Amino acid sequence: MANNKVELNELFAVHPVTELPPDVLGELQSILRLHSITPQELLYKWESYSMKMGMDQGSLDLGTARALKKDLQEMLERDSRGKAHMRSADKKGAYATPRAGKDGDVFGMLNGFVPNTPSQRPPTGASKRKAVFETPARPKAARANGMSSPSDARGLTGEEASGIHSVAFADRADPGQIVQTLNQHLEPFEPPMAPPAEPRIKLTAATDLKKFGYKPMAMHLSEASEVLDDRIDEFQNMIQEHHHLEDSAFGNASSQSTEETIAVGRIASDTLEGRLNAASLLLETSRRTGAGLRVPLKVDAISHGFFPGQIVAFKGINASGEYFAVSEVLDIPLLPPTVSLPSVLDTHNERLGVEEEGDASNPSCAMNVLLAAGPFTADDNLAFEPLHTLCEKAAESYADMLILVGPVLDAEHPLLASGDFDLPDDGSIEPDKATLTDVFRILVGTPLRTLAQKVPSISITLIPSSRDIVNKHVSWPQENFTGRKELGLPKQAKMVTNPVNIALNEIVVGISAHDVLYDLRREELVVGRPKEDSIMARMPAHLIQQRHFYPLYPPVDRNLLPMTGTTGGIATGMPLDIGYMKLGEWFTSRPDMLITPSALAPFVKVVNGVIVINPGPLSKRRGAGTYSQFSIYPKKVTEQERDVERSRGARVGHDVFNRSRIDIVKI
Repeated sequence: MANNKVELNELFAVHPVTELPPDVLGELQSILRLHSITPQELLYKWESYSMKMGMDQGSLDLGTARALKKDLQEMLERDSRGKAHMRSADKKGAYATPRAGKDGDVFGMLNGFVPNTPSQRPPTGASKRKAVFETPARPKAARANGMSSPSDARGLTGEEASGIHSVAFADRADPGQIVQTLNQHLEPFEPPMAPPAEPRIKLTAATDLKKFGYKPMAMHLSEASEVLDDRIDEFQNMIQEHHHLEDSAFGNASSQSTEETIAVGRIASDTLEGRLNAASLLLETSRRTGAGLRVPLKVDAISHGFFPGQIVAFKGINASGEYFAVSEVLDIPLLPPTVSLPSVLDTHNERLGVEEEGDASNPSCAMNVLLAAGPFTADDNLAFEPLHTLCEKAAESYADMLILVGPVLDAEHPLLASGDFDLPDDGSIEPDKATLTDVFRILVGTPLRTLAQKVPSISITLIPSSRDIVNKHVSWPQENFTGRKELGLPKQAKMVTNPVNIALNEIVVGISAHDVLYDLRREELVVGRPKEDSIMARMPAHLIQQRHFYPLYPPVDRNLLPMTGTTGGIATGMPLDIGYMKLGEWFTSRPDMLITPSALAPFVKVVNGVIVINPGPLSKRRGAGTYSQFSIYPKKVTEQERDVERSRGARVGHDVFNRSRIDIVKI
């Protein structure tokens, strides 16, 4: 029980609180005893319950703990009743022999469609019923909540479509409250008296955007297999160079041998259904090292985290020829951090207003960036109130940059899916002839144009999502939005790809709109006790180690989340175009910042020298969400570093994680 207490405090206590109240802790321990689950499993259930109810995961108190306990108990009772009903049905019909009635139709399937076969007649005395060829009405349950399937939400509006009563945006709780902060000792950015005359940020793309304009849904199996195969061979070369190994040290894991060897391959499962487990682990080799064969793995002797598609290097032995017994996991080298010449840093510092050495610590010289991820409006309206409020905050603080990560116009929004909504009359279009591009221009473009007029020096960056209706590129990696004029975007708006690496002055920022953290958490298998216990640190560490924005393979079929307005069913999932997976790779260095919006709790954390940020959605299903604000101070360059550049051309690390204050804020 003492161990449970420590672990529960680590998992559920929200900073700055380090210990849960005794009554809340008692309820959680009661749930653990009743359901025979671990604290980690309880955390998953709490996260799922929070998303279902549209609550913040940091709002755990006695009332919500008891509500969670009641919800889990009701779920268990429903499952028990369902299983009992299935068992009774099996007992009644397991040994029954179908018998033909008077009309000779054994199963009642012919129903008068075959000549000379009597139709099923109504009972004696009953009048004949004429066939009615009308669209059947929805069942009462479907009409009640409008959420039995994605199609049931069509034609519904407002609270009928969302199935729940939303909290009005104006009545949201604690607007402006800071949920979490990185480097709290640094002062937040101080807005100037007037907006800057010139942009303080030089925005450049560190990704070749033109390569994303490929033709989607035209993948060839031969090309896909080569991409997957080459990735294994590339990692083997990196591991060999990093660990200074000879060619003879590597071998085929599927070949029987009594000698210890090193095998590099991809983690796979022996079944297409269900989650990865220790009994289903396979190592897929490349054609060069193992003829592409798969071999079962025995991992009892190690502690590690695995997921499908992960590239790994094992040291072990295959003595029986039936499985590869792993004795050690070799580290995969990390990419080097980003660096710049001191003279380049001086140029960027001048752009931020640094004139003397002491100015670098002045809050007014810090870079002011706002980040938000979609959805940008609640499920029961298309008012986009959170987006308007965010633009107002950006205008008030004279933000240097606003980053918006899709979905912007969400294909899973109930009103957009049904098409039953009214547009504000701007006099430019006829309501009956409006397109989704017009919807974007009026609802999204309007607040962005207003912001650009108030702060002409601002840079606005838009990253699409595979759920964006106005983006015709349906696969990932994904092309950027097209048609600035048609979408009503100001000239300050830059439309980039998904994923993308962009440079804000010298700072490299990696951004991907897909929820890879949620997919990794669902698919990860933890064997033993890994080095990092925190999920929020372990999931980004996988991305950094694998050097990729989406290292999972095969991609995950995503269940519809409660925030999307429907329950159950399978959504579009991750539409991965395997032939272009290399567009999601990191090639030369780790980014200074990694932005990965997720349905998991918002967080900011430093992992392997990279600031990882999940800002959370700007708008939740039932109400307001969160965004992130960056105050990034200039990099101090010493005279010694300048002298080294003059003599040897040496570069300087950015150390962004030491000079950045990152706040997660309620909108």
